[in-house]
Amino acid sequence: MSWNPTHDGTPETLIIPRARDIGGFEVRRALPAPQRQMVGPFIFFDQMGPAEFITEGGIDVRPHPHIGLGTVTYLYQGEFEHRDSLGTHQMIYPGEVNWMTAGRGVTHSERTSASTRKTRHSLFGVQTWIALPEDREDMAPDFEHHGREALPVISDSGVEARLILGSAYGQTSPVTMQSETFYLDVTLQPGRPWPLPDEHEDRGLYVIQGSVEIAGETYEAGRMMIFRPGDRIGVTAGPQGARLMALGGATLGESRYIWWNFVSSSKDRIEEAKEAWKAADWKNGPFRLPPGDESEHIPISPELDRTFRRG
Repeated sequence: MSWNPTHDGTPETLIIPRARDIGGFEVRRALPAPQRQMVGPFIFFDQMGPAEFITEGGIDVRPHPHIGLGTVTYLYQGEFEHRDSLGTHQMIYPGEVNWMTAGRGVTHSERTSASTRKTRHSLFGVQTWIALPEDREDMAPDFEHHGREALPVISDSGVEARLILGSAYGQTSPVTMQSETFYLDVTLQPGRPWPLPDEHEDRGLYVIQGSVEIAGETYEAGRMMIFRPGDRIGVTAGPQGARLMALGGATLGESRYIWWNFVSSSKDRIEEAKEAWKAADWKNGPFRLPPGDESEHIPISPELDRTFRRG
């Protein structure tokens, strides 16, 4: 393949993420944004960290539910211990993929492991959600883990691109997808040009570290750019190099509602899931708590409860 772009394109949309506190840990949320809800099927994008934990610190994302989406956890530094209501208990480390398809309903938690809490450690990564096609929203939940060595790596002088999901540059990730998509972890050496894949309808680029130049403009870390379909996009790394996440795919044919941890093409379906989680009937209801992590869960607060029908 060639890394030399033949045409530069100006971003159609620029998103500056909002900082959010999720219990003593800050994330930068690029999607959904007021300017744009989705990029292809990607409906949620959080940069986690970088953060340092000195003594006994860590992350505790307590058990919580999802419907209508798939979650992708990808780390640059640190680790997470994943448990879900399917019975999965899986560690994830940098360069690996945890892909959980919620479908009609699943519950999971992500925590820093007990062994890691005993030492000084760091956490840095990205968590994304991918909306499922309307005819797959109620599919059976599933979970896949793929190690670092299983993901295709596309290399050229000064460029390394690891294909996390979907297809790009003639390569395909082993992760099971329900719609056309691509998701790349790209590292560029200083001044190195790179072309964004142009075979996908919807494409975005998020700068994790360093900076890039596109169509004569410089974009620093913590910026998401979304491009017009069909434009051939040339990206050049800044003087310190760059690390990027490239994402997108085919747009979904139906609009999506997103409320708390639920995504659906139906407001009524979200209301049903909300009431089921509030009922907390782990034996007979549609949601179960993860085996091994059943002592607590994230409740729906009264304030959050009141936002749905107005949202």
